[in-house]
Amino acid sequence: MQALDGIRVLDLTHVFAGPFCAYQLGVMGAEVIKIEPVHQPDMTRDVGARSDLSDQGLGLGFIAQASGKKAIALDLASDEGQRIFQQLVTSADVVVQNYTTACLQNLGLLPNQLQAINPSVICCSISGYGRTGPKANHPAYDVVIQAFSGVMASNGEANRPPVRIGPPVIDYGTGAQAALAVCAALFARERGSPAAVIDVSMADCALMLMTANVTTTQATGNAPKPFGNQDPGLATYSAYPTSDGTIMLGAYTPKQAANLMLTLGNPIAAAEISQCAQSDLSERREKDAEYLSKTLLNQSAQYWEDLLNFSHVPAARVRTLEEALAEPQFASRNVMQTISFENEHINLPVTGFHMAPGQPTPIGVPPKYGQDTNSILQDLGYSDEEISRLQASQVIK
Repeated sequence: MQALDGIRVLDLTHVFAGPFCAYQLGVMGAEVIKIEPVHQPDMTRDVGARSDLSDQGLGLGFIAQASGKKAIALDLASDEGQRIFQQLVTSADVVVQNYTTACLQNLGLLPNQLQAINPSVICCSISGYGRTGPKANHPAYDVVIQAFSGVMASNGEANRPPVRIGPPVIDYGTGAQAALAVCAALFARERGSPAAVIDVSMADCALMLMTANVTTTQATGNAPKPFGNQDPGLATYSAYPTSDGTIMLGAYTPKQAANLMLTLGNPIAAAEISQCAQSDLSERREKDAEYLSKTLLNQSAQYWEDLLNFSHVPAARVRTLEEALAEPQFASRNVMQTISFENEHINLPVTGFHMAPGQPTPIGVPPKYGQDTNSILQDLGYSDEEISRLQASQVIK
């Protein structure tokens, strides 16, 4: 049994943040029904490096957070589409949507509209800036929120222009926060609380993902400056070239820094550092950096990683993503799991945690556009003749 077995989620989201939220609920056992507009599939169905999959409406950008979902194509703007949707709401535990604020009332997606149909349904809204405030109606994507929230200005090299973080971490961070909120709401409902209304803002989540920087800025009035791979105060918490690549050192505390120096064959520096307070390490930065720069050039990055990790010093060779995915560590954790459909075998991340019993796992394959429309309507009691009529009138697809 999985944690969310028996929970039904209606997923009216698109792109990354919302679908990732529903995906996280799905791999924990929830039944997820993805509801897409008639004639307007989720745009990520066409996104990805495999054009053959995109041509089938199963782009890699879609597959990454669609495994195990059911899919129905439904015209929520029509009266009959609304009746079908309302029937689904009566049996749902959660409705997740990321429509613009202006669309919510017309599509019957306001919390008061949904909870009038089913008082126990949890309503989760995901948007760029949240449903309140002066920017509530403004559109956004991950990169826009990176710019707005200060994430871009916090990233990059010193004295250089801001740099966008490559992976859509705001999207996925927002989706994970939304899934956490939904799980908390389900737990609260089990204990007798009213069904929750959840308002998730990508911009708010961006601040949450920068908690240390935000706290420093609020306390001092000055934001930490970007410094790339060279920590401005800690030589032992920086990246260095080796004979064949780059090693990232993570010796943050005086104890770790002293252990680093001792392992590298510098007992004098190790003894000096062991007597330092954390705040004193920055005074040694130039001297320590000069030593590390010279010493680490003598061996390969992998050699240093193995040696330092054996001595309990945090350090890692800088890997490409291809190299990282080939690491036995990830295989041992089973974070990557395989979904198979037709002649395809796609590996994708599931969750960032283990849980026993009820280990999260993708159940089923990514759905083609509207592939479950007929079966879902049949479960609602619609006859084949009624389904054919709804298809002809383009209420469903």
